[in-house]
Amino acid sequence: MITIQDVAKTAGVSVASVSRVINNSSAVAPKTREKVLQVINTLNYQPNLLGRNLRRLEARRILVLLPTISNPFYTNIVRGIEDIARKNGFNVMLCNTDSDVNREKDYLEILKNRLSDGVIMMGPELSVEELTDLVEKFPVIQCCEYIEGVKGVHVSIDNFVAAVKAVNHLIRMGHKRIGLISCKNRFISTTQRIEGYKEALKAADITFDASLIQYVDDYDFKSGYRIMQPFLERKDRPTAIFALSDVVAIGAMRRIKESGLSIPEDIAVVGFDDISFAAMSNPSLTTIFQPQYDIGCVAMNLLIKQMQGQTVDTTAIYLEHELIIRESTMK
Repeated sequence: MITIQDVAKTAGVSVASVSRVINNSSAVAPKTREKVLQVINTLNYQPNLLGRNLRRLEARRILVLLPTISNPFYTNIVRGIEDIARKNGFNVMLCNTDSDVNREKDYLEILKNRLSDGVIMMGPELSVEELTDLVEKFPVIQCCEYIEGVKGVHVSIDNFVAAVKAVNHLIRMGHKRIGLISCKNRFISTTQRIEGYKEALKAADITFDASLIQYVDDYDFKSGYRIMQPFLERKDRPTAIFALSDVVAIGAMRRIKESGLSIPEDIAVVGFDDISFAAMSNPSLTTIFQPQYDIGCVAMNLLIKQMQGQTVDTTAIYLEHELIIRESTMK
């Protein structure tokens, strides 16, 4: 990692001179400024914006990196972020990464070039090393999703415990063949929810059957609709479905009803997130409530603390979740 000392040594100036150039101080000779800037460019040096002496909150702009803008789960999170940001004089720039690491890196150049003061990442695709380097230099909050092994701050719920609650509810309703609809992504929440599903089965002495897990490419309605078909074609079809996303669950329910089966009499369904459509679906969807608006508010407040140079004592912030029981599991 290139340091300010490396820049000073290469440019043949003092560390203080480099600091003055970085902070755009007028107390620097033009030739010295030009020399230092050339070295910064050549070495690709990125100053640590978390350092009190190097920070400048001039952009008043926050980046919010989303893996997708099509999932309604993110709507209230973004609303929470924006409400806190506006109260504190910041504008919010939404960036859709499509879970593409190259797009993510392109957006992060805005932060690195000081056109943004901080970033909230909702589904980071960077490697552990890349994200570690980023959080050491810039104000960064991981929101909902986070990468293990990185010491940065993250805000989420306890997805493992939430999944255990969801599956336990189905078990209490008498279900033993519980299908799981997961997703082909690298989200920590997906891994934790799968582990929660397995743990609940184990605790109830129900043998885990890997064939009862189906994977969608994306958390969307069409994926849930399509992936339900393999379950319906089984002679020993599951009597309940736990989908790791409400939009997927609603798609699965549409396919179940079109097949002539009843919900929950033939197949019960549980989702995850409690988006607004969960209560409006027919039947209404049993799901895990995530405090989406509060997650956004907490993430933005923590980012502001970082940008002000304050230390955030707790790196892992877990907000409360709740099992919401509705018609899709009530016989």
